[in-house]
Amino acid sequence: MSEEDARPGEWPLLVRIPVEPVEAAVEADALAAAARYSALAVRGPLFGVAAQDGGRRWRVVIEVTHSCPQQACDALNSLLWFRAKDAAKSRQERRALLAAVARLEEKSVDELIVLGTRYRGAGRRIRSCRRQRWYRDAATEPLTPDWSPRAGADSPRIDVDLVLDPDVPLSPAQAAERIALRPLAYSGTGFPAPVLADSARAVESYPDVLLMPAAFLIVERSGGGPWSPGSGLQATAHNARRTLDFALTWMEPRTRGLIPYDAAPTVDARHPPASTTDAVAAKLKEFAQAADRLRTGLCNEVEAHGTVYHIARTRRLLRWRPDRPEGPRPSDTSTHTPAALHPRLDENGTVHFDEPAGDESAC
Repeated sequence: MSEEDARPGEWPLLVRIPVEPVEAAVEADALAAAARYSALAVRGPLFGVAAQDGGRRWRVVIEVTHSCPQQACDALNSLLWFRAKDAAKSRQERRALLAAVARLEEKSVDELIVLGTRYRGAGRRIRSCRRQRWYRDAATEPLTPDWSPRAGADSPRIDVDLVLDPDVPLSPAQAAERIALRPLAYSGTGFPAPVLADSARAVESYPDVLLMPAAFLIVERSGGGPWSPGSGLQATAHNARRTLDFALTWMEPRTRGLIPYDAAPTVDARHPPASTTDAVAAKLKEFAQAADRLRTGLCNEVEAHGTVYHIARTRRLLRWRPDRPEGPRPSDTSTHTPAALHPRLDENGTVHFDEPAGDESAC
């Protein structure tokens, strides 16, 4: 079947019935959640980079969390620069890596082959569609939650070593969801006409879909208004709760002027300055109490000062065709243009800090 003839539903899925106790519990949880939370909140695109891992398998090398294509392109630029600096085994290998870096400094590219590895997107587009469903994912919960300050540095990072394989066996719930989402496209008057047109074309040209593992984020709303994102994506629900705990006790008090920005790092809503007035202390206490509730069981929603904070589960959807994930859409835009990000690195591995980034000799 040619790429031009590909249509939704023409690729069979391998379905495997869960038999292990944990798999069966996850499947039951997914089916129950689908029944309780059938509506989808479709968000805007996110971007990352994948490298071809053989056949239809691709491996994520730049996490699919960036809000514009050029951010992901910049991340690939840095990945290749540091590989040239720290991991190149020969001048020839370093020269090839630096040539790719130079190309990324000059223009946005949609695909790049470096030392035999094919990078899809090259920082431009791996299509993502955030789908929010408001329920707990018990499979990702730690046995003993760690709320210590060091826990953030040791916590799982999103998309690390993630392999994208459209042919992996699926559970019945996963297969049904994937088939149901194949025709998904943007709709409604809230989207510009070019975005709607690109989305409709993508259903035809990239008719299969792949759902990435669940991720979690903070969403919030005030006064009964719409929900809006309050954080970036996290690999686990507990990571999102810990992020919210920090926001409530440390960041929000400083943002609202309840604690000076230049206060010691240990000063927060739980440990206010000694000179705090009674009125300010009462406001800080409300933040502290909301954060404390997060540490009670598997709490996913708290309220403080009229704002409701919720831990949301989200899935990112990648459109696919037999040879690759979806590439660029003309309606996607970036906030900035390509540029040199690092000092010049020569083929011997020497970093020239005295030369400005972007010097012509870098190429």
